[in-house]
Amino acid sequence: NMASGQQWVLVEMVQAFYEAPAYHLILEGILILWIIRLLFSKTYKLHETYKLTEKEKEDLIEEWQPEPLVPVSKDHPTVNYDVVTGPPSHKIIINGKECINFASFNFLGLLDNERVKQKALASLKKYGVGTCGPRGFYGTFDVHLELESRLATFMKTEEAIIYSYGFATIASAIPAYSKRGDIIFVDEAACFSIQKGLQASRSFIKYFKHNDMEDLERLLKEQELEDLKNPRKARVTRKFIVVEGLYINTADICPLPELVKLKYKYKVRIFLEESMSFGVLGEHGRGVTEHFGVNMDDIDLISANMENAVASIGGFCCGRSFVIDHQRLSGQGYCFSASLPPMLAAAAIEALNIMEEDPDIFRVLREKCRHVYNALQGTPGLKLVGVPLAPALHLELERGSGSRDSDMKQLRSIVDYCMERHVALTLARYLEKEERFLPSPSIRVVVTIEQTEEDIQKAVSCIREAASTLLKS
Repeated sequence: NMASGQQWVLVEMVQAFYEAPAYHLILEGILILWIIRLLFSKTYKLHETYKLTEKEKEDLIEEWQPEPLVPVSKDHPTVNYDVVTGPPSHKIIINGKECINFASFNFLGLLDNERVKQKALASLKKYGVGTCGPRGFYGTFDVHLELESRLATFMKTEEAIIYSYGFATIASAIPAYSKRGDIIFVDEAACFSIQKGLQASRSFIKYFKHNDMEDLERLLKEQELEDLKNPRKARVTRKFIVVEGLYINTADICPLPELVKLKYKYKVRIFLEESMSFGVLGEHGRGVTEHFGVNMDDIDLISANMENAVASIGGFCCGRSFVIDHQRLSGQGYCFSASLPPMLAAAAIEALNIMEEDPDIFRVLREKCRHVYNALQGTPGLKLVGVPLAPALHLELERGSGSRDSDMKQLRSIVDYCMERHVALTLARYLEKEERFLPSPSIRVVVTIEQTEEDIQKAVSCIREAASTLLKS
């Protein structure tokens, strides 16, 4: 029965073959021949190779010009930099010219402080220069533990952790807690180190308009509705708000009390970056929490670098012990970088001593900031950006040309004009292709407690003169 069935199939096939149109058979025949040819032909043909003589080879090598790995124009600011000799304290020597320093973030004037230098020197003699090991591999020195304990006490938190590099502090802290699938709500004006931390976290990032609490609440409400649709996913998704205390790019303060209300209303965690506000805001220099009278426990994590007001190197995070301890195994900058050189830790401890002994320095800084802010109002052709309490203000062009390069050149000419007259200012610089929201070109004016009434007067009149001379439109 099976044999007759197979016979029948064969008969059907032969019948179909006879009934098929001629063009169909020709096409099938061509395809079968093509397949046979492909199966048996060689996969490549050996071309005739022309052998070059040694001289021809040498000539070709001589002529070859490699493309530059990174094309850099001759007038790029990174190629032509200003060289500093001596300490960049109140008076700074740039390209051999002594200027009043309105450019370095030495807000409390501790950079060249005798007490700080003596402590750093003593530490240098005791421990040597570097540490040659991360904290987990013989890189933990007694001074590190002392500095962590002192920072925690100063900030009125349970624990602090120090990093050997300021930029790496928040860039390591964010990905230590927020992972793929988590959600981070971030202010559009967030600085570059925050942006790098967000990138490393691979979390879902939602930007809200700068200091706009309505926009943030809109995003939080949208997320709340999403969570109601998928409560199972919502239970395992962590949500964070990341803001700066005092924004480096806009020189204004975050509305912290409103953020805390939103934190509890929508059950999110707050990370606060205080590099510009630590040692600046608040009666005792504790930053934006003290400035607003916000309870430390309402903030989940505070991070700051020690490269501005403290005039050392590195950074720290502080908060509850169980939050901070997690970074000791998950903070990449902490686990994989050599620890902070002991002399820099000793310098930071002495800076804290000075800040604790004389909180009046914060009042003096606040007064100087207000004075500079008021004096710079109404500079012809320039718009002042910032708040009266900010120690690093921005001067932008009132009317931009529409071309970033020509705006930068105009502002650079003002900086050069002032430097000729012994006032050191600086342009705010950004990695233009990397920034998420590129800030407008600006001149940065930095206030320190060492600047005298006379210095401020000189700088302001110099900026006004430069603006009215160079910005004639």
